[in-house]
Amino acid sequence: MIRASIFAIALALSGSVALADSPVNDADGAKIKAALQAVGCEGGKYEQETEATGVFEVDDAKCKDGQFDFKLDKSFKILGKSAD
Repeated sequence: MIRASIFAIALALSGSVALADSPVNDADGAKIKAALQAVGCEGGKYEQETEATGVFEVDDAKCKDGQFDFKLDKSFKILGKSAD
């Protein structure tokens, strides 16, 4: 029983670490900024998903029509925009 509990805790912790996002480097940040400016938005917090997709995320970007979160692909094309 104790071994099963320890295994479950270790599995849960390793899964949460694997799903963490990583900071964006300066070159990628400039490309994300340009993509956002092209649609009239700016700012926000930039991150890259560490899963196999490598999708970029922007949280809390300010746009003319409100505040939004964005997802961008590896080519910095906007995949989606959602109201924050």
